[in-house]
Amino acid sequence: MKRSALLLLLLPATALADWSAARFPAFTHDETGIWQSHATLPKGTYPLTLKDDQRCWQPATDVKLNQMLSLIPCEGSTPQWRVFRDGDYQLRIDTRSGSPTLLLSVKSQAPDSPATPVHQCPVRNDKPLTLDVGDTFAEGSTVRDFYSQQTATVRNGKITLQPAAGSDGLLLLENAQTAVPAPFQWHNATVYFVLTDRFVNGDTSNDNSYGRHKDGMQEIGTFHGGDLKGLTSKLTYLQELGVNVLWISSPLEQIHGWVGGGIKGDFPHYAYHGYYPQDWTRLDANMGSEADLRALVDEAHRRGIRVLFDVVMNHTGYATLADMQRYQFGALYLGEEERSKILGEQWTNWQPAAGQNWHSFNDFINFSDKKAWQKWWGKKWIRTDIGDYDSPGFDDLTLSLMFLPDLKTESTTPSGLPAFYQHKPDTRAQEIAGYTPRDYLTHWLSQWVREYGIDGFRVDTAKNVELAAWQQLKTQATQALAAWKQANPEKKIDDAPFWMTGEAWGHGVMQSDYYRHGFDAMINFDYQQQAANAVPCLANMDSTWQEMAQKLQNFNVLSYLSSHDTRLFREGDDASAQLLLLAPGAVQIFYGDESGRPFGPTGSDPLQGTRSDMNWQDLQGPAAQRLRHWQTLGQFRARHPAIGAGQHRTLNLPQGYGFVRQQGDDKVMVVWAGLKSP
Repeated sequence: MKRSALLLLLLPATALADWSAARFPAFTHDETGIWQSHATLPKGTYPLTLKDDQRCWQPATDVKLNQMLSLIPCEGSTPQWRVFRDGDYQLRIDTRSGSPTLLLSVKSQAPDSPATPVHQCPVRNDKPLTLDVGDTFAEGSTVRDFYSQQTATVRNGKITLQPAAGSDGLLLLENAQTAVPAPFQWHNATVYFVLTDRFVNGDTSNDNSYGRHKDGMQEIGTFHGGDLKGLTSKLTYLQELGVNVLWISSPLEQIHGWVGGGIKGDFPHYAYHGYYPQDWTRLDANMGSEADLRALVDEAHRRGIRVLFDVVMNHTGYATLADMQRYQFGALYLGEEERSKILGEQWTNWQPAAGQNWHSFNDFINFSDKKAWQKWWGKKWIRTDIGDYDSPGFDDLTLSLMFLPDLKTESTTPSGLPAFYQHKPDTRAQEIAGYTPRDYLTHWLSQWVREYGIDGFRVDTAKNVELAAWQQLKTQATQALAAWKQANPEKKIDDAPFWMTGEAWGHGVMQSDYYRHGFDAMINFDYQQQAANAVPCLANMDSTWQEMAQKLQNFNVLSYLSSHDTRLFREGDDASAQLLLLAPGAVQIFYGDESGRPFGPTGSDPLQGTRSDMNWQDLQGPAAQRLRHWQTLGQFRARHPAIGAGQHRTLNLPQGYGFVRQQGDDKVMVVWAGLKSP
């Protein structure tokens, strides 16, 4: 790896470049890697190419407004952008995923262009609401507001109910005969995503595994102690929240040491998040034992909660001093005496001196020693700018994402096991004749399914691995789960097949090729901003919900408000619950959405603060009402598959906003009385 790259290990090169585009003024940018520019353009056709400091880029597909476009190095003919109306147009380049993406949007149209209608948001008067429900609930039937548990009998097609205090003016109407949560459907799933290390410490004895330790500063990128045993202790909490799927950060073994964190190298960055894998056959010791994993999955299943693993097949973790020393790969510039003086007995205990930062450990490493670095993964496994490994490319499939070694999942050459595994006696990897890196990875990952009954995967960096590899993983995992269910009939929840969702940066509500290569849903990157734009008026979500409900009759997405890779959503306070939990399709709660978890210390990496410790201490105090609100909406959603999977019909109300969702015999009516009066 080139020295200049190592000084900026955690930031993609495109995030550091100055971007430009013809007809647009200089781009502005923030520290996260978002670049923006806007310009007034007349109607016409324009060539669309963009440039950073190193190369020219162009959209990989046809140019469309309001759709995330992958950028590739310029080749062949220049893409043409047709502007149909005079207006102020915005270019937004997002470099955070390693390979840049482009979003074209209209900031404002010319005065003679048709304007998007703006609806005045209703204001509630906190009086009982009389509603015409005759098209939804039968005459003489009893309707219950799930929030307040009040009931009313339909007379002449109408009911009158008072929204409960603390409900934000909501009525959650259902047939009063609804008794229990409905049978599970993935289209109506409520997924809880947790970074295990930051949730609950259930076993302090594993906090410092592999010689990991605290940094004595803000602990931005260190392990905090959360583990599988801690997760198990909070399953009832999740059940009360209406959660029926638990997505956990990868529990598999990560790199043991740290790399420099942020642009400034102002903190040590460990793999607490699970995205720097080292051995797919072992649990990371900080997460706990295999008995802990079995207990978590079994107890989750007993409560009707499915378990998803976060999985990585695009890259390995970085080389760290700890792993170089333990597994005998790589080379240092330091002689034995100098090494002992500077690095000490345990290299990973090195700390920066005056004038140094946490990136400075790279100054001691000889990245050019070809023989020494062949003892790491081996050329058949990865591409990286270290030693004489093959160099990464510039396309999505071969680039080195955030300078991480890129796994050769496209290779058809048998690879044997990674070279350093010969010095790793605890690995369970066994050489299999003819296996390629892809074959090993899909085999190892599906073995966790076969052994423990893991219900699905959330796939990291889906666009950076060949679709055929994801299909292979899905096929093998599906077979493995079926085998586990056959062997463990007393433990299985149902006979549903293995489920897979994926992260392809910028993917929205569209049925892309991913759905034809193993994916059951894709993460909906559009929803966070759509929800933010709606605040404070729930009625502003209606057009989004109508469109989603219609499209998602044929496929599924996973929508979120907060994310570890974007930001924490704190608009709307308690009311953010209805923005998410009333959405069509599957939804994902990020741990602490329900408790208003504060943004944490972040250093020179603005995303680290999104991964703060769960604020359990607030649940009996300032966050108690917020939690109750989320619990009520989550339980209501779990009772009614129509919310996520049903058809959406907007109500024409004399006061407030409302809709009906219906799937078969299941139907609900949601009414919002409006904003609280000043």
